[in-house]
Amino acid sequence: MLPKPFDSCLLQSLPDDLFAIISQFLSPRDVCNLSLCCGSLYALAASEKVWFTQCDMVDVLPHKDIVEWRKGVSSYKALCRFLISVQPIVGMWVHQNPELGNVVYVIPGFVSVVGCRVIPQELGPLGMEDGPILWAPVFEIIGDSDGSTTFYLHGRENGIDYIYPGLVKQIERACNVLLLEVEPTQQKQGDTLLQSNSMVHNSDGELSGNICSSNGGLPRSRRTGNNELMVPFSKLGFSDRRKLLEIITSQVRQKVPDMALGPLFPRFSVEKDDFQGDLLLLSERRSLFIQMYKLNSHSIHIDGKAGSQEAVGAVPSEVDEVQTNILSWGLGKPSDEVINYTHSNKRKSLGGSFLHSIKHILGKSSSNNGCHASSEKVTSSTESKHARLDDFLKSGDTIKLTLHASTVKLSSYRAWPNMHDGRFALYKLCMPVPTVDQEYAGLWGGTFGWPPGKPSKDKPGKALFLLLLSYEESEGQQFLIATKILEGTHYVLHPNGSAMFIVNTNEPSSEPFPWDADVDSFPVNIEHAFVGEGIATGYGFRYPGSKPGSLFVFHNGVLAFIWKESRAVLTLQRLNLDELLKKGEMVPALPPVANFSYLTKSYSNVFAGSQATPPCLSSSRKEKH
Repeated sequence: MLPKPFDSCLLQSLPDDLFAIISQFLSPRDVCNLSLCCGSLYALAASEKVWFTQCDMVDVLPHKDIVEWRKGVSSYKALCRFLISVQPIVGMWVHQNPELGNVVYVIPGFVSVVGCRVIPQELGPLGMEDGPILWAPVFEIIGDSDGSTTFYLHGRENGIDYIYPGLVKQIERACNVLLLEVEPTQQKQGDTLLQSNSMVHNSDGELSGNICSSNGGLPRSRRTGNNELMVPFSKLGFSDRRKLLEIITSQVRQKVPDMALGPLFPRFSVEKDDFQGDLLLLSERRSLFIQMYKLNSHSIHIDGKAGSQEAVGAVPSEVDEVQTNILSWGLGKPSDEVINYTHSNKRKSLGGSFLHSIKHILGKSSSNNGCHASSEKVTSSTESKHARLDDFLKSGDTIKLTLHASTVKLSSYRAWPNMHDGRFALYKLCMPVPTVDQEYAGLWGGTFGWPPGKPSKDKPGKALFLLLLSYEESEGQQFLIATKILEGTHYVLHPNGSAMFIVNTNEPSSEPFPWDADVDSFPVNIEHAFVGEGIATGYGFRYPGSKPGSLFVFHNGVLAFIWKESRAVLTLQRLNLDELLKKGEMVPALPPVANFSYLTKSYSNVFAGSQATPPCLSSSRKEKH
């Protein structure tokens, strides 16, 4: 117990540097609470040095990058706000589909984080040191000067690169699922209506379109103005969710300016001038994207009053644009009523032109989802659980594209999450940290063949495998499991989430290593060898069998698993994926919705047709073990 009340003058008398050190034991919330005590402590808690320390404690950036990022925001406090908000999504995310190209790695950019899809690929003769790792952009979250966030989905359509602006919902600290959604929002009071595409929700529960959306919008609460529960996007039927995403991306898309086609994060370079040059380009690119976000609409307006659209009106060019969009959605010819409308009633709002077309786009939600208002019977228990589309749209007056970082109850098998195939989602892959008793845990890259990376006449490159090594305890034994998360073949040979090998770290192997020298003709130096089993052809693709083998640990940290019968060898080395991506080469993305989550089942490389993809991506490879 203190002999007398705490005197705030004790803190005020401390030098800034010393108080900054003390603030390492405080959370950002603690610092903010301290600033509420009195005016003097407010000034002390607002110190740039204190908030620099808080930025460092978030553990997203090294010191030098924190200093560089500060140039793009108003204060270290604003920077800390951004870093705390995006820190939970930095790392590795996966989806089951496609079997090739399912890994998205989120890394820092410049006052931003960037989701990069690792492309299935082969490595050259020198392995990781030869040629860039290929990747495609998936999304970006960019920080504004005050630390607030802006979301951009990436995609490519008809040979043109686009960005699709949206909102970032509150990112949960323990989030394990990234969801691409459409969010009903409430227009801000006093917002000026800007020209953009919109949809009208009329009294009949149908949708139509107009050019009169706002730039603003705040997320609604879980209840509407009538105290009704807000319908979550996830409660809609799959068809409604997919087509809503297709509609909003087609309406809010913005072509990527030529000056923004450069790097999305600083490229790896030992030259200081090159690094500073990249930072300058990234700063200009970020400013351009923020300006585009503020000046252009990123929402579709939903108006419940039919007459309110007449004040804006529609010109023939706008009608033509809407019809072009309708046709581009694969709907065929517009209905007769739409054609008659465009030629005889151009003075009205565009609501009539969308009235029937949206029915085709979204389908009849009530019948598709088992919520038909007529006396027809619901024949499927699955359909009856879906919400009505018009109930969803009643939750707000605008809809926007959103990124939702959510926490859900997920099970996993051998470090691979059991995921829902029908959601536009990415699933967090927890990356174990190496410890004294689990020293091989973490991300590894592997190729088949010995010496490592050495090409043969018929195989100029080696397929890159990404493996997650983790530990499990069973019956008093410790097992090391190598879970496959990506492979660089043309047609997938091993299921995602399958164990390439499992070894018992408590059982040494007596098998000799088959070779005497490595790729540089140096004698091999084996530190440990463990007994295990490696993946092999089994009952169907989803149920691979296993065959005996051994894991060898080399003095230089390289691992090699060898199948006993075939003598096939999978050689592994630790990966720094951040560094590899910064050395890498960007290739074009898929169309936007598929680019985020490719829900069509595919066992082949869906990226192999890209013009920027090297020929080695389309070459096939088969390993026998």
